[in-house]
Amino acid sequence: MILRHTFSPPDNTRMAHLCGPLDAHIRAIEAALQVKVAHRFEQFRIEGPKARAQQALEVIQALYEMARGPIPPEQVQLMLSGDTALTEPGEGALAMQTRRGEVRGRTPNQARYLENMAQHDITFGIGPAGTGKTYLAVACAVDALERSAVQRIVLTRPAVEAGEKLGFLPGDLGQKVDPYLRPLYDALYDLMGFDKVQKAFERQQIEIAPLAFMRGRTLNHAFVILDEAQNTTPEQMKMFLTRIGFGSKAVVTGDVSQIDLPATQLSGLIDAERVLKRVNGIGFNRLTSADVVRHPLVARIVDAYEARSPAREDAPAPRRARRSAA
Repeated sequence: MILRHTFSPPDNTRMAHLCGPLDAHIRAIEAALQVKVAHRFEQFRIEGPKARAQQALEVIQALYEMARGPIPPEQVQLMLSGDTALTEPGEGALAMQTRRGEVRGRTPNQARYLENMAQHDITFGIGPAGTGKTYLAVACAVDALERSAVQRIVLTRPAVEAGEKLGFLPGDLGQKVDPYLRPLYDALYDLMGFDKVQKAFERQQIEIAPLAFMRGRTLNHAFVILDEAQNTTPEQMKMFLTRIGFGSKAVVTGDVSQIDLPATQLSGLIDAERVLKRVNGIGFNRLTSADVVRHPLVARIVDAYEARSPAREDAPAPRRARRSAA
């Protein structure tokens, strides 16, 4: 099917923003929707299957409406991701207030994730890399701290290497766990600013708490984030969830397709989803490759790996050595 569209009145500046540098936005639309887009000034010609050609036309029209200034590549990719509406990202959804302004979910699943964190004291965010699990959790924590809804933010994760043995790490406790918590630091710096984060550490408004050292604590009036929870054991997960005190919220994030535990060990994140899915007051959120907000290749990589081998749902039973016949 061939669709044609002419933007009127002509506006060369808008057309340049719509097409992007060296027609990069047009090439992205062609690659994502498997259509051919030709244009001459304000006249567009789209060739491809009917549904995809129509979607390409709708994306181009929506881009033209927002082309008063340069359009970032990530905005184009978000508009091309299946569930994302052709409007401003997260329009009408719950927003978190941070130094960078309002942070909203960019997809319906992300919007529901934010709503669950606002409505539940314990929330699980489960999904592949790049879906905003950690970033949105930190945004909620920063928003709660700024509003004085909590007195501190507590960050934790299991100290499990991704297939590598790093050996002894020098320094004090904070320096030893720093490499493991770098994604959380990056989100904090982005949302609060480096100086403000450093001052919050000095005032103990932000605390690093290795998961192994959480036993015996009760965390009151805190926003607690457990990252990389797929690498916890069921015992560690139970221990963490029972640390929550009055006025506290906890968010547990993880990717069950990237478990670094021994093959015989069941993931605490998978176990918790099974055990707690019917418990009132706990919210579960499943994010997918459609929610990836990184480079478009990330979503395709996630889909390719999922197609090859599904995430490990059960740890296989340990092998037993055969006994020789007497």
